[in-house]
Amino acid sequence: MRTTRLRVDRERCIGAGMCALTAPDVFDQDPDDGRVLLSHAEPPAARRAAARMAVGVCPSGAITLDEPESGDS
Repeated sequence: MRTTRLRVDRERCIGAGMCALTAPDVFDQDPDDGRVLLSHAEPPAARRAAARMAVGVCPSGAITLDEPESGDS
């Protein structure tokens, strides 16, 4: 069974912080450089909607979400 998995590209991140504001239980910001830190690569079901929203609001496209297609096992 495939699970929902997040990936971040810290080199691409510009430190806008939209991810941490949108899904604070999934993302944080590095206190030294402001770039994204991933707290949960496989967010629990209760956090997936916020994680999806964070992917959409990231201005640099530094976050990707790999979700199984419906019907995948």
